[in-house]
Amino acid sequence: MVNRPNFMVNDEFVLSVSDFVAVLNQTMEYAYPTVSISGELANFRVSKNKWVYFDLKDDYSSVKFFATVYQLPGPLEDGLMLQVRGVPRLHNQFGFSVNVQSMKPVGEGSLKKAAALLEAKLAAEGLFDPARKRPLPYPPRRIGLVASSESAAYHDFIKILNARWGGIDIELIDVQVQGEIAPNQIVMAVEHFNTHAEPVDVLVITRGGGSPEDLAAFSTEQVTRAVAGSRIPTVVAIGHEVDISLAELAADQRASTPSNAAELLVPDKRHVLSSLKVTKLHLGESLLRQVDSKKQMLVNRLGELQALAEGLVRRSSQKLEAAQILLEALSPEAALKRGYAVIRLEDGTVLRSGKGVLPDQLLTIQLVDAVIETKVKRVQ
Repeated sequence: MVNRPNFMVNDEFVLSVSDFVAVLNQTMEYAYPTVSISGELANFRVSKNKWVYFDLKDDYSSVKFFATVYQLPGPLEDGLMLQVRGVPRLHNQFGFSVNVQSMKPVGEGSLKKAAALLEAKLAAEGLFDPARKRPLPYPPRRIGLVASSESAAYHDFIKILNARWGGIDIELIDVQVQGEIAPNQIVMAVEHFNTHAEPVDVLVITRGGGSPEDLAAFSTEQVTRAVAGSRIPTVVAIGHEVDISLAELAADQRASTPSNAAELLVPDKRHVLSSLKVTKLHLGESLLRQVDSKKQMLVNRLGELQALAEGLVRRSSQKLEAAQILLEALSPEAALKRGYAVIRLEDGTVLRSGKGVLPDQLLTIQLVDAVIETKVKRVQ
């Protein structure tokens, strides 16, 4: 490009085209470093999946805008009402436009329509699929809390949580929950908890109710994706019932209010203590029944053992009596009683045969009631 020198014509200072562009941009940079413009979206288009061009218009005027796809708050279409903040610039080839710094839908109708477009997009990706939902630890030992420390929602959550259970370690990241900087702060808080060396058991993101504009941060694409991508189970509790934010749809558990989030996470210690008392009573009664049953079993077993022992003693006695009768029948005394006699030699040896008996040999004859000594007269 060849810049032509500035010069005076009829006492009028004439600028080159490039100088005019430079001077005008300097003037706008001084007078209007940034501007916020609200209007109806028109001629929206994306070039090469990177550059975004659109107009904002009202009944009388139209202004061109330039942005990148990374600045989009979500899917957009013509007809939505947008509020755009940017820097006005006159390009040396493409004319005047506003370079976008941030943008967001405004107005209840536009907010709902933008949220519906984004919901359809994310639903198609499976971010709201019930199969993705994970169970929450019950009760958790450590909770990561993303909230405004000055909000009633924060104080309600802490109050109900401590009243119901207590003793839980809570780590708070204080964030803005509405306005332009809220989405980025919420996303950074979620990322912080997910990259912590010792991650918490559950992540709670909460705020109170408000208008659709107040709650818009929780239906932005970046916050919704952060919640869906969290490796820590998530609970999103927004204090409203009419509309459900996209972050709530992406969470593992939605709570209707901050207080309800505390109720979902921990039991009521009064009910637990009452239940423990009932359980203790039932266990005591069950133990007594088992002891009585065991006692009865022991009594029955003792009777069985006693009967078994008596039968064993009786049979043993019978066997002993029979043995005694047999022994008596086979004893020498019984034979002597039947008229038999026992003959012994002088050394006491029982004479079992007549062989070896000699005349004049002394013998002892034992009868049942007497012992007779005799001498052998002869042996035949």
